[in-house]
Amino acid sequence: MRKPNSVYWKICCLAAILLSVITFTPLVIPAGKYVPQLFGMPYSLWIGILITVGFVILTFLGTIVHPGKKEEEHK
Repeated sequence: MRKPNSVYWKICCLAAILLSVITFTPLVIPAGKYVPQLFGMPYSLWIGILITVGFVILTFLGTIVHPGKKEEEHK
């Protein structure tokens, strides 16, 4: 039977891959555009900051749901 944490771990991995792919698409890096701006910073910078926050959250969640975590605690 599958451990429930392994499903969440796979979701975290897929989300990290998706964020990595999105990082290099025209959604984040529009060709030759630097507007709209928010607080004087360009759009691509704000999206980059949001993606970084997403990676930090995924890393935190990944440490909680990692399938090997339970095995290490029992040793």
